[in-house]
Amino acid sequence: QKVRNKFCVPSTATMKLSFVVATTALLSQDALSFSMKNEKHNVESLDAGRRNLFKFVPAALVASQSAAFLGSEPAFAALPTSALDDLPPDAAKSYYQYRIPLQLAADYYIFELQEKVGNLDEWGNIGQLFASNNARGGQGQPSRIERDFVNPMRIVLLSMPPDVSDEMRDAQFKFEAAMQKISKATGGYRKDLPVEVPKASIDSAMQGWEEGRVAYNQFLVLLNTCTGLTEMKPVPAAGPNQRTEYGRSYRKYNELVKKTKLCQNRGGPALSQAWGQLMVSGYLQDSCGIPDLDNYFKQ
Repeated sequence: QKVRNKFCVPSTATMKLSFVVATTALLSQDALSFSMKNEKHNVESLDAGRRNLFKFVPAALVASQSAAFLGSEPAFAALPTSALDDLPPDAAKSYYQYRIPLQLAADYYIFELQEKVGNLDEWGNIGQLFASNNARGGQGQPSRIERDFVNPMRIVLLSMPPDVSDEMRDAQFKFEAAMQKISKATGGYRKDLPVEVPKASIDSAMQGWEEGRVAYNQFLVLLNTCTGLTEMKPVPAAGPNQRTEYGRSYRKYNELVKKTKLCQNRGGPALSQAWGQLMVSGYLQDSCGIPDLDNYFKQ
């Protein structure tokens, strides 16, 4: 049987570096404690410190694998047997990094965007989803649609074999075209300036949502097929049983969104811009009560 992808676990160099960092920190702490106790050589304290070293080493190894709002696997977790073994190294790596953002984007698509498109009072807010901050020097912020949907799709498809990558790119282009249809149909409307919305615009916006759903589902199904896994859940068509068919919890999604916003508000505008980079480190999850993303993903 083919050996599992080496890029899905920390490299030897990374593990050695993390081990050295953890060792140095703990032994330095012991040395300081020892130097302050001039009365006698506290052997028991040093032995306890060395034993504690092995409690912190796994944490150091995991902490060395931070990513910007990316999914993470435990450092030494056994990966499921799947077609990932036969894919290029970068394909497995990008899948495990971006599967959570891609599914979270699907959650947003069904739980929030669908309601916004169907509610004329929300049309004034839809434009913000497509607005990007094109600051000078290439330091601008992408739009939410680009950040949460298009960019993860693009990164994943570029790591896949050419035949699968071409199909994924086709799905990406269809999704972008659908989003442009929503943007065009809802553009120019503001809640504080009520005007009569033509039925053609309403139909076009709803059609854009449906075409986007089909295109995004096409991407997720291709991802499931080429990995041999069934972790990515497509968005069902609109209807009375839609959320039941989807099988993912709106309550858990709403809790994640609320606690994330609360964490952003605590940190102010600077943290609001960088919350994605800090969230997976574990520090924000502990301080803000943000649910564990791996557990959230595995519904």
